[in-house]
Amino acid sequence: MATETPYRIHALELGPMANFVYVIEDIQTRRAAVVDPAWDVPEILALARAHALNITDVLLTHSHHDHINGIEALLRSCDAQVHLLKPEAQFWGHYLDLPTLHHGGDRIALGDTEIKILHTPGHTPGSACYQLGDDLITGDTLFVYGCGRCDLRGGDPEQMFWTLKDMREKLPEATLIRPGHNYSIAETSTLREQLAGNPFLHFDDLKRFTQYRMHYHDKHREEPYGPVQKGLEMPD
Repeated sequence: MATETPYRIHALELGPMANFVYVIEDIQTRRAAVVDPAWDVPEILALARAHALNITDVLLTHSHHDHINGIEALLRSCDAQVHLLKPEAQFWGHYLDLPTLHHGGDRIALGDTEIKILHTPGHTPGSACYQLGDDLITGDTLFVYGCGRCDLRGGDPEQMFWTLKDMREKLPEATLIRPGHNYSIAETSTLREQLAGNPFLHFDDLKRFTQYRMHYHDKHREEPYGPVQKGLEMPD
């Protein structure tokens, strides 16, 4: 018999860039954490009220405007603690005095729910993914059949290559990917499906990955992203 998880994850698709804002609900305590509050704070608050949740935490995957533009409005309504990785706070230049700046591998207790923070640089220097149970909230690190851009300020395709290599080698294949944007034919996907069909997880060569991410991908693939058969990512 499968063990029930102590949490539920609610997803809201908000804003002009199809952002996913997640609300993690700890079932026993009714505490909630909002991941990447942006665009429509009243909608986030309405979801919390509908489920009788007390928002106590804010988790940031990274500091780009489309993921954080609702922080101030949310904090005016909730007495919540903001969590992000120290390298991202330094890159962003905000929240440097937080007592809860984290490092990769740290864990956050949301009632009975344990959330592990993974440092996944590449899109930004301090990008984070949040792992709880079999779920992985990936921000702009890993999309369903895609990955985050590396040509914006702070982006680094070499770091992204090693981040994705580490994820594909160390995470269980049953992990459910919950991305930061709805750019694909599916809102979620297992890592197993991504290993088969996500072209960014197919590269073992850094040079070819960089060529694909920086010069080939955006010219040859269009949303919504679907699976790409291994070996057909980029012609030689």
